[in-house]
This record gives sequence, C-alpha cells and structure tokens, in this order.
Amino acid sequence: MIIRSAGTSPQQRLLALDRANHVRVARAEVKRQLRGGEVKAAETILRNSHDTDTMTVTEVLSSQRGWGPTRAARILGSVSLSEGKTLGSLTERQRRMLAAVLSIGESK
Repeated sequence: MIIRSAGTSPQQRLLALDRANHVRVARAEVKRQLRGGEVKAAETILRNSHDTDTMTVTEVLSSQRGWGPTRAARILGSVSLSEGKTLGSLTERQRRMLAAVLSIGESK
C-alpha cells in the first residue's frame, strides 16, 4: 500500500529524498572533519551552509575530539545559547560571539 501526500508527485518525492541524502552526507563529512581536526568548530559555525543549517550547535561542538555534551553545554551557557539551537537559527552576532569564545579556548 502506497500512501501519497496530496499534491506530491513521484519526482518531487525523489528530489526530496535526494536532497535529504545530500544533507546527511554533508553533515557526516563536517563531523568527520571536526573529529579529525581538519576544521575548527569556530569555522563551521561562521560558515553559512544550507547543508548544516539543521545541525545543533551542541552537535558541532560534541563532534570535536575531547568534547562531550557537558563541555558543550558549559560553553553554550557562557554565551547564553540553548543546547538545541541550530546553526541556521543563529544570528550573525551569535555566530561571531560563539566563534570568538571558541577561538579564545583554543589558544589556551
């Protein structure tokens, strides 16, 4: 039994599935790069990408080697951001503030 949404053609569903797969692959690559130290969390937060807009800031921070949910929550608390905040919902000011705090932490 195939259930179809009203007004959704098979081509639209295939395009949506393709887009979702592309986003999953892109997010996995960002996490791999963070874990490997190839890219810094501050760079990821400052970069505007539609592929990572739905990632939470906690997810980005926790993907780094040596970071977990507690450390991420402590950093987010210091800049008054919710743990569920997504990259796409950050304002430019919030992005810069968080990146600055992370950069200061890296230089220590």
